[in-house]
Amino acid sequence: QLQLVESGGGLVQPGGSLTLSCVASGFTLDYYAVTWFRQAPGKEREGVSCISSNSLDIIYSDSVKGRFTISRDNAKNTVYLQMNSLKVEDTAVYYCAAGRYYSTRFASDLVNYWGQGTQVTVSS
Repeated sequence: QLQLVESGGGLVQPGGSLTLSCVASGFTLDYYAVTWFRQAPGKEREGVSCISSNSLDIIYSDSVKGRFTISRDNAKNTVYLQMNSLKVEDTAVYYCAAGRYYSTRFASDLVNYWGQGTQVTVSS
């Protein structure tokens, strides 16, 4: 079965940190760009960060730039999202998505595989 599985979400206080993981099973993530999306209640899904297959190209949304770091370990078939200085407005379900092409526009139409999502709640 081809799938992406996210983990690492949870409840954290403002200013805290979390690291999300996205593990691929049933296929090799090496040849795929991976994008992290998020969706807060009542809001549209938005792209957070994208990393190319060779890690040479990375982009962040303005809302997380300087606070979040995306990385990947192809040997582990895993992509990470390190989230620091978390804010209440970062609360959302976070999804990872794999597509054959890197995109600076967080294009969901280029996604081949979606994860099921992991909840991140930032609250005091």
